[in-house]
Amino acid sequence: MRDQAKSIIPTSHLDLLASTALANVATIGPDGAPQVNPVWFDWDGTHLRFGQITTRQKVRNLQRDSRIAVAIIDLANPTRYLEIRGVARLMPDPEAELTDRLAKKYLGLDRFPYLQPGEERIQVVVEPRRVTYQ
Repeated sequence: MRDQAKSIIPTSHLDLLASTALANVATIGPDGAPQVNPVWFDWDGTHLRFGQITTRQKVRNLQRDSRIAVAIIDLANPTRYLEIRGVARLMPDPEAELTDRLAKKYLGLDRFPYLQPGEERIQVVVEPRRVTYQ
């Protein structure tokens, strides 16, 4: 599946996946309505990843229905975007490794400074199935 994920992301928009733009993540709420929030994200060449605290509504939404959509807007040209639709897997992140990596990308810090004691963090791993872009 690795090659398929790479092949559906257009090379013209790979720069957005390397940028510090926020990803607007949409999941399906318990009443069927969409829920959208901006998140920090990482792209590993195959999957888009972002972190969440296990008590968040977005996590409960994905536990019930793994379908997800993510839109990333070009900060320099707001009419240029990449939308990724796919499915999400939830993976434990007990050491907050992804959170620290994102703190480096977005804040320039080696460690995320706002972790709370007892907070359980997970990685949301998005497998791209379809993309749209402009």
